[in-house]
Amino acid sequence: MPPRINIPPVTRGLLIALLFQSILSAAIRYRQWTENSHIVIPYLTLVPQLSLVYPWTFLTCTLVESNIFTLSISALTLYHGGRYLERAWSSADLAKFLVVTTLVPNVLTFLVMIFFFALTRNESWTLASIAGGVSIQSAFLVAFSQLIPAHTVTLFRGILSLKVPRLPLLFIGVVIVLSMTPLLSRAAVWQATFGFLVSWTYLRFYKTVFPDLDTSQPSSLRGDASETFAFAEFFPGPAKPFVAALSDQIFAVLVALRVCTPFSHADLSAARGERALQRGTPGTARAEAERRRAIALKALDQRLNAASAGAASRTPPPVQPTGPTVQTQPPPNTHTAMAANPSDVLGETKFEPDHDEDGKN
Repeated sequence: MPPRINIPPVTRGLLIALLFQSILSAAIRYRQWTENSHIVIPYLTLVPQLSLVYPWTFLTCTLVESNIFTLSISALTLYHGGRYLERAWSSADLAKFLVVTTLVPNVLTFLVMIFFFALTRNESWTLASIAGGVSIQSAFLVAFSQLIPAHTVTLFRGILSLKVPRLPLLFIGVVIVLSMTPLLSRAAVWQATFGFLVSWTYLRFYKTVFPDLDTSQPSSLRGDASETFAFAEFFPGPAKPFVAALSDQIFAVLVALRVCTPFSHADLSAARGERALQRGTPGTARAEAERRRAIALKALDQRLNAASAGAASRTPPPVQPTGPTVQTQPPPNTHTAMAANPSDVLGETKFEPDHDEDGKN
């Protein structure tokens, strides 16, 4: 019997939607295809000029791929990345993360297309299809950079080795190159870029953090104030000082506009403690969550044992009867058995009284 593939519910639903919508889009394109036609499907993909009457496309267009190459990449990304993040966080957290990192980049890409149309008066900007999972792929790489920042990825059989935080920018560069080919549209570059920025902003400032039972972290702790997840860490070493100075200025403006909230001392200390724990403990984020749940269960078990011991100490001991009861008296044949064969009852034990010198007992 073949082994059963265990796919969490959110990841399974995304894979089904991706396959269904992509196959449906391919079937429609096949039926309407001609040599000189430019086929757009405004109720599946987001077309700025036509899709305003189909508002669900702002969210669902991410799960529509136009060719087998991008469909394979999206399916592998959702299968491996979705399973990992759904088990590391939870199904609800992954669903929130995906809604934010698909809806917001698609809306921003839509506005960029409208902006370029207003500048150039070229209608091709508003008839370009916004679709594909590049925003999700970019967001997953940012999430991995938060969870496993010290891991190294080896490419091309050891020729190129990169730490995980370097992968989002490398991915955006690959998307820029592929957008010059028929594999990706011109909107994919903006989707990948906004996916990177939106996912980092959400994880840095807004995502609820699983509380650490070993410390006094509040249950409403949000964001990730660790230095390893700073925006400058995604860039090469020589560019880090310039990116850090620019990002600090942008952050100050966002704080003044009350879009972002500065981190408190408790947030910074919690982030330092969390990173120190991750450096000292091997394993994945899922193992860390399991460890915390085990600590919670142990603490609960200790409280229950203490409560049971306290209740037992307050209960008065039972009153013992003065005489033997019927159940404690030996049965009638016990004396006979003892007299017949004492060794059967006492084993090898013997009793020999001492004798006085005159022969008296």
